[in-house]
Amino acid sequence: MVMEYEQLVRQAGGGDVKAFVELTRRFQQFAFGTALALVRDFQNAEDVVQEAFIAAWSGLPSLADPAAFPGWLRGIVRHHAFRVLRRKQLSAVPLADAEAVPDEEPLPDHILDARRQAAAALAAISELPDRLRGPATLFFVHECSHQDVATFLGLSVVTVNNRLHAARSHLKQRILTMVTDTLHAHALPNDFANRIGRLIETRGDVVDALFDPAALPDLMTELTVSDEARKNGLKVHVMQRPGGGVVRGLAASALPLLPKGATVLSSRRRPQGAIDPMQLDRLVPLLAAATSDERQTDEVVETGIKVIDVMCPIRAGGSVAIAGEYGTGNTVVMEEIVRRISRSVYPVTMFVLIPPPSEVWPPSLDENYSFADALKAEGYSEGTVGAVQTFFLRGVDGPWTAETLASLAAVDTIVHLSRDMILCKTYPASTCGRHARD
Repeated sequence: MVMEYEQLVRQAGGGDVKAFVELTRRFQQFAFGTALALVRDFQNAEDVVQEAFIAAWSGLPSLADPAAFPGWLRGIVRHHAFRVLRRKQLSAVPLADAEAVPDEEPLPDHILDARRQAAAALAAISELPDRLRGPATLFFVHECSHQDVATFLGLSVVTVNNRLHAARSHLKQRILTMVTDTLHAHALPNDFANRIGRLIETRGDVVDALFDPAALPDLMTELTVSDEARKNGLKVHVMQRPGGGVVRGLAASALPLLPKGATVLSSRRRPQGAIDPMQLDRLVPLLAAATSDERQTDEVVETGIKVIDVMCPIRAGGSVAIAGEYGTGNTVVMEEIVRRISRSVYPVTMFVLIPPPSEVWPPSLDENYSFADALKAEGYSEGTVGAVQTFFLRGVDGPWTAETLASLAAVDTIVHLSRDMILCKTYPASTCGRHARD
C-alpha cells in the first residue's frame, strides 16, 4: 500500500538513496496533484514536484516523526507552488510594440486539440471551490484511493468521500470524463522516481553521477544536484554517458563542496544557452588531461577525411571541436571521425557543439525528443569509443561567425561545418584549421 512508508522515511533520512527513490515513487502523484491544484499548469506542477523532492531529501534527516511525512511533504510542495505563483508574472507588451512581436507558427491540429483539452480540464478543475479542488485533483490524476488521499491531506475518509462526491456534482458527466482522461494523460510518468541518482564526484565544473543504467538521463538535458548545506539545487548539463550508469555533466555555475552520495535529479529539460567561453577554457584542459593521460605529441591522427586531414588536422592526444549549424552534419562528421580513429594509439578528446532546439530542425522542438535516441536511430554511437572521448555541449543559435569560433580557442582543432561551404560542394564543410599550442 502507498501509505506504508514509515520505514522508508527512516531509511531515506539516514541517507539511503534507494529508499528515497521508492518513497518518491509512492508519493510522486500525490505531490503532483497537490502542485497542480495550486499552479494549474502541468509543466509548472512538474517543476514544483522536482524542487519539492530535492528539498525533501535535504530536510529528511531533521524530520523527527516518520509518520508525519505526508503532511510534511505536502507543506513543502505548497511552499514551492506558492513560490512559483509569486514569480510567475506575465510580461506585458506595450501596444506600440505589438507589431514587433512575431506571430507564433501554426501548430499541427492534434497538438492544438490536446492543448485545448488540457486547458479546458484545468479550467474545469480551477472552478471548483478550494476545499474540493485538492481531493479532486489527487483522485483524478492517478485514481488514488480515498484512504490514501485522506492520509496525504490529513483529512478523514468520510470528509474525502463527501468532497469527491461534491466535486463530481459540480462537474457534469461529459466534463468529468474529459477531466479524468486529461489529468490521467498528463500525470507524472511512472519512471519519475527512477530519475533520481547520486553524486559520485566533482572535478572543477565537471560532475559525475550514478543512475540506474536502464533509466539514464538523456544527453543535452539538465540535472539538479541537491546542495543540502545551502538548501539549494544546482543545475548541471549532461554532456557524456561513458557507461555503467555513469552520467557526466557540466555545472551551470561554480560548484560548492558537495558530499558524495548527494541526490541528483534528472529534470529532462534541455538547456538553451551556449556554453560560456570562460567555462570552456577551464573545461577543455580538465577533460583533455583526464582522457589523454597528458600523452601529447606533435603527431597527427589521420582520419582519412581529406578536407579535415589537410585543413584542420587532429593532434594525437589533443582536443577537437565540431561546430556547425543545423543541417551541416555535426553528428555525421562526429561518427565518421570516431569510426576512423577510435583504434588509434593516442586518445583524442572531442567536443560536439549542438545548436539549441530550432524550427530549422522541427524534431528538436518536440517535448519528447531524445538526443541519444536520435543518435541510436541513425546507427551512431554517443562518440565515446576506444581512444575517443566525446562530450556534447550547447552551441550557438545559427551560423558560427569568426567571433563565436574564436571563443573555442581552448581546443587544439576546430572543424567548422557551414551551409555555405556545403553549397560550394565542400563536405565536410570545414573551414577552420588547427590552433597553435605552446
